[in-house]
Amino acid sequence: MEHLSDELLLESYHKANELNLSPDFVYLIKQEINNRSLAHKIKNTG
Repeated sequence: MEHLSDELLLESYHKANELNLSPDFVYLIKQEINNRSLAHKIKNTG
């Protein structure tokens, strides 16, 4: 995931939630968002 731009990472997170993808997959994306200190750019969806 480190190869994704911040923008693409955030878009991926929103799309994964929209498509109700695996919670484990969404968790991995969210962890990378947290690692990049981008959590303030997403809505708190759980």
